[in-house]
Amino acid sequence: MGRRNITQVSDFILMGLTDSAEIRLVLFTLFLLMYLITVLGNVGMILIFRLDPQLHTPMYFFLSHLSFLDLSYSSVITPKTLDNLLTSNKYISYLNCFIQMNCFVFLGVTECFLLSSMAYDRYVAICNPLHYLIVMSTRRCCSLLFGSYLIGFMDSFVNVLCMSRLHFCDSNVIYHFFCEAPPVLALSCTDTHDIEIIISIFAGSTLVVSLITVSVSYVAILSTILKITSTSGKRKTFSTCASHLLAVSIFYATTIFTYAKPSKSYSLGKDHVASVFYTIVIPMLNPLIYSLRNKEVKNALRRVMQKRKGPKQLKYQ
Repeated sequence: MGRRNITQVSDFILMGLTDSAEIRLVLFTLFLLMYLITVLGNVGMILIFRLDPQLHTPMYFFLSHLSFLDLSYSSVITPKTLDNLLTSNKYISYLNCFIQMNCFVFLGVTECFLLSSMAYDRYVAICNPLHYLIVMSTRRCCSLLFGSYLIGFMDSFVNVLCMSRLHFCDSNVIYHFFCEAPPVLALSCTDTHDIEIIISIFAGSTLVVSLITVSVSYVAILSTILKITSTSGKRKTFSTCASHLLAVSIFYATTIFTYAKPSKSYSLGKDHVASVFYTIVIPMLNPLIYSLRNKEVKNALRRVMQKRKGPKQLKYQ
């Protein structure tokens, strides 16, 4: 008696960012440009790291995988968002929605721990430079990378198990521009209290552990930098981790802003601005941050370009 008719929906409706056709066209153009920069920037970074032998170091090993994650991260969300903006096709199938959501969780968590691994790498490079190559051996780097992907997979698997228990009966309208856990949980007509607790524990643990790792690493780094007597030495040492610190600050700031609130508070507005930032803007910014602020990357690009010009000149001679 009084029990709602629970059915498994075949698709969802993504409300998107706006109903205005003019604003949708502007956003489509802007997001398309950002996505193209993201693809070119991250693919370019991966190629430079692979083609230049001088960048075959632990730091750039992690950076190449960060570029891969950012490229994948953006590609999971942006193409469907662009389709929704251009065609007003707001439908997404149940299966595609949950694939998108769990890929998003997997890539996001993996990036969290990859950034933590990069912070540890900078800590060893600055605080223990004489043993850097021994501590950050190929085996250690691969272990840290594997651990990042493994934790990402575990969090995603838990998310799959939790979300598979949901039922939808009142509405299939998601008030968001992509399938993210909080708005989908708010849509379910079943009791989501236990599921929210489980997801919050895993998401919270991920965020806290990675943040502690990053924080401890940078406290040690700053302590070491402050002990350097010369101003130029301090500046040179800090420049080796400035790009990573900037990328970490942007990533965690938007993530904490979004997930520090209960899922029921999701609505069109500030949440969507933050979501746009960490799904579309950050994957575009990271290659720019690491290339524009890094002399080694700039020099590597010049070397790669010179190698490409060399064979061409020989052919014409």
